[in-house]
Amino acid sequence: MKFRALLALFAGGSLLAGCAATAADTNSASKAAPVKSSKSGKTAFPSTYKAYPSTPTAVTGVTIFDGEGGRIDNGTVFIAGGKITSVGGADTAIPADATIVDGSGKYITPGIIDVHSHLGDYPTPSVSAHSDGNEATSPVTPEVWAEHSVWPQDPGFSRAMANGGITSLQILPGSANLFGGRSVTLKNVSARTVQAMKFPGAPYGMKMACGENPKRVYGGRNRMPSTRMGSLALNRQTWIDAQEYRSKMNDAKPPKRDLGKETLAAVLDGEILVHNHCYRADELAQIIDMSKEFGYKVTAFHHAVEAYKIADILAEEGICSAVWADWWGFKMEAYDAIPENAALLQKAGACVIIHSDDENQIQRLNQEAGKALADGRAMGIEISDAEAIRWITLNPAKAMGIDKMTGSLKPGKMADMVLWNGNPLSVYSRPEKVWIDGALLFDSGDPSRRPVSDFELGQPGEGDVK
Repeated sequence: MKFRALLALFAGGSLLAGCAATAADTNSASKAAPVKSSKSGKTAFPSTYKAYPSTPTAVTGVTIFDGEGGRIDNGTVFIAGGKITSVGGADTAIPADATIVDGSGKYITPGIIDVHSHLGDYPTPSVSAHSDGNEATSPVTPEVWAEHSVWPQDPGFSRAMANGGITSLQILPGSANLFGGRSVTLKNVSARTVQAMKFPGAPYGMKMACGENPKRVYGGRNRMPSTRMGSLALNRQTWIDAQEYRSKMNDAKPPKRDLGKETLAAVLDGEILVHNHCYRADELAQIIDMSKEFGYKVTAFHHAVEAYKIADILAEEGICSAVWADWWGFKMEAYDAIPENAALLQKAGACVIIHSDDENQIQRLNQEAGKALADGRAMGIEISDAEAIRWITLNPAKAMGIDKMTGSLKPGKMADMVLWNGNPLSVYSRPEKVWIDGALLFDSGDPSRRPVSDFELGQPGEGDVK
């Protein structure tokens, strides 16, 4: 996208910038022995992200949802130098030279974060020429990186900001493969290259998938896996091979470099986080068993429509569930989804995330969180509005490994935040202003601060807030 009011600043070539115990409760003796880290000395495709210029700004008289479950009425948020400086009540000190934004009757939250997006890899217009999310030529493709398919000009990025307040998002490969490849975390800013969007310091993720998708794709080609047992067998053999590769890295003559095994070794080292597409409760438990067998940890199960059935296990294991509010019935493994899923997970003390997996729903994660909250309250589970905001801010940041930098309104964190014209959990509320690293990059009242993709320049409706 392109921010016309700021573009001149970057001229001259600079980048825009409780169930019964199961096997999941025990460890396996086959866990690999510690070896040296697989991390190489040189970073491939490093982030070149540079924050847009910011000015000291205070939002006053506003209702604050801090992303950590806290709420302050008639509060003040002060940001400077791209960081959150102070968050407090009406008596919070504000420097005389700060820009003052009157937040009376409005709400402010951390920037909204989507842990599961395919923007850029499946951009709009949705045509085959743009379909770059699944390397569906083998069920095991850990060597591919989602960022190498990201098209920075995808109009979906700008719509996600203007309509949904999205400030950071994780782009994942699709779910055709058991091992889909590396994910990438992006700051939702205008840039000419994906490297200039890459969230600095964010770890990579590994997209894995189980269930119907891999067995449909490859079973339809009369090759493995065509069944769930075939999927587990191929998964396990792949991890065995990765363990062997990892152990040989200590040899006097290391093995020939293998991009796929290099990524898997980094997972085993804990340097790459596992994001596993999985629906059914029995499969979630089996994946947990497998992760313990081979010594890695699942960071988050995505979609996880039956997570409520093993909410206690997920809470005990410290695994997040990235779920929809109410998607249901579009295939058999989604048949037993219930709209109370998120609330039941919350009640069990598990980590809950509301995600999109869709270029339209990413524009409405606040509404999706509101729906999930309402469904929980309807069955008698009391969850505060402020706590539900965690589902689309701090919890996804935690699953993406960036919670020390963003995801909540705490001093020292990146000044990524959204000013809403009403309660963000209301269907009637919209982002009024969006800041990323303290830079005001969207203002609904200022057409010059509305992001526009290069691809949309000169097209009807350019810059419209939908």
